[in-house]
Amino acid sequence: MEETFANYILQEKDWIRKMEIMYYLEKKGNVFFDKSVILKTELAKLFIDIMEIKEIDENIVITASLLCNCRKPNYFADINTVKQYAKEGAKYLEKLGFSERFCKICEEVNRYTKSEPREKESDILELVDNFGGMLLDRIDRISFKPDEALLLLEYRNLKDKHNIYLEKFIQFVEEIQKVHIGLHRSIEYLSKLINTSRTTKVALINSYNSEIDIKKAFEEMQNAPKQAKEKYVEDIKINPEEIETIVLKRG
Repeated sequence: MEETFANYILQEKDWIRKMEIMYYLEKKGNVFFDKSVILKTELAKLFIDIMEIKEIDENIVITASLLCNCRKPNYFADINTVKQYAKEGAKYLEKLGFSERFCKICEEVNRYTKSEPREKESDILELVDNFGGMLLDRIDRISFKPDEALLLLEYRNLKDKHNIYLEKFIQFVEEIQKVHIGLHRSIEYLSKLINTSRTTKVALINSYNSEIDIKKAFEEMQNAPKQAKEKYVEDIKINPEEIETIVLKRG
């Protein structure tokens, strides 16, 4: 087998080690890799593991989540840049030895290139890219709360778009939000840890620790007696008509 970067990172099964590879690659100036990539990749892994999604290759999804934004610019100059970076990234990944299908999965993280039919792994990338991106602060706005982000995901970002994992992802967020880590619900805990990390490397370490904490707490909740589960209170559902108000409030 020819030794390529594609083979190297795909053969590495430990997802934290994969992120370390990305961290050092970014330091060389070759790819985009920041705290948002770490958060989105952890969400993808938690989603696959907790919802027990067996019909996809987790290794492919995790690797694609780390690389699908590899050509994303730090600052968008215009809308054409937004529309082209996923396609440019797919071309770059092809040069690194990734298969045509893997590159297609990465290109379909968004829908600007109108690639059809979509790969099922791409639908997971689309969900975590949209949802995870809203959980972090940006220069032009503060982060959204998970319940706000979930509402915007369903009724704005993916409105009239068919995503095969949307309903399952909504279920995942609602279930995992019943879990408390200290004073925070699990997704707030995760996003706060990543948001407040001083550097990408600190975010990487925090990501690893938070995955352990969340999975342990989720398992404890699942195994708890029925009466004990009552302490986990679900968030109040937001009315979809409040979408514009939420966007304006966070801007």
